[in-house]
This record gives sequence, C-alpha cells and structure tokens, in this order.
Amino acid sequence: MKAYVLFSSGKDSSLAAILLEPFFDVELVTINFGIVPTHEFARQSASRLGFPHNVIMLRPSLIEEAAAMLVEDGFPGRAINYLHQSALEAVCSTPDTTIVADGTRRDDRVPMLSPAEVRSLEDRHNVKYIRPLSGYGRSAVDVLVDAYLQVVQGESDSVEKADYEVELRSFIRKQYNEGDSMVERLFPGHIQSRVTDRKYL
Repeated sequence: MKAYVLFSSGKDSSLAAILLEPFFDVELVTINFGIVPTHEFARQSASRLGFPHNVIMLRPSLIEEAAAMLVEDGFPGRAINYLHQSALEAVCSTPDTTIVADGTRRDDRVPMLSPAEVRSLEDRHNVKYIRPLSGYGRSAVDVLVDAYLQVVQGESDSVEKADYEVELRSFIRKQYNEGDSMVERLFPGHIQSRVTDRKYL
C-alpha cells in the first residue's frame, strides 16, 4: 500500500518516511508554490534517502494569502497552518491517495491539524492521515536522526530546503519595502535542517 509523505527535505519528514518504510510503499511529495524552486533541494535529499519523489505545484496566490495572514497576525502560526492544510488537501485530492503522512511531532505547535480538521480531511477524501512522529518530542527525534541521517543545520536563512517558510520569506522580501527587516520581525529565529544522506547501519 502506498503512503505519500509530505517532504521538506528536513529531518522530521525524512525520519517519518523511514519509520513508515517497513509497512508502506513510501513516496515523498514536495509542495511548491512557484515563488522559489525549493523542490530541487528536496529532490536531491529524496534521492539520497532512496525514496521516489514527486512535486505538486500549487498556485502562488496561496503564498500571497498566507503572507497577508502573517503580516496581519505578526507571527507565522496561522499562515504556516494554512499552507500545510493546502498541501494536505492537494495530496489527498490525487486520485490514488489512500494514505497521507507528514513529519509533525508531538511538541509541534505549527503546522498542526486539530482533531476535527483531521476527521474532516479523512472523511472528505476517504484517506488515512498518519503522523509517525506524533509520539516523539524534539530530543527523541534528535536521537533517531543522529543514528540514521546525515544533516546540515543552521539558521533558517542559511539552510536551503523545501519548507513553506522559505517561500513565504522570499515573497515578503520581494513584496514589501521593509524586506529583510520585516522577515526578521515576523519570523522567530530558529535552527533548520536539510538531510544530505542516510546512514546505513
């Protein structure tokens, strides 16, 4: 049975795919909104992990709508959730999708679907939504990542990967006069990762 895993090339989505591998025919899916070709970074990581990889292109106006939410709220939570829900809807709308998964962890605040949103997604599309890392906190994930993955890590803007934030940041820089300073104000600093290879034990 095939499982489509939303894939950003980061350690969480990579580890989610590996955890599902014994049970499903895993295919990685990267969402791109046409702002920055981030899917190329994901394609490289997927190749190193040994999983087939697909890209779904969504309309750039979704990033515009998310950016408006972000500017209005002053923080990225609602905007990131909006893009994540759009991504899940796109994957679930693919005709042969029966299993969809992502790399959200137990301690994630965003992106995160509520139980009601999960039920709605599953009922409307007749799919099963799986979060393989839902029982794992950040420190437990890091233990598994150290054992099974090679990664590069750094501040958000220094690591090239395929998550929603990259395209949001780029859009805001281009669209608003304040550019860089606005991005720094709206996005809290944090460490990002991109998987470069798999450790075979």
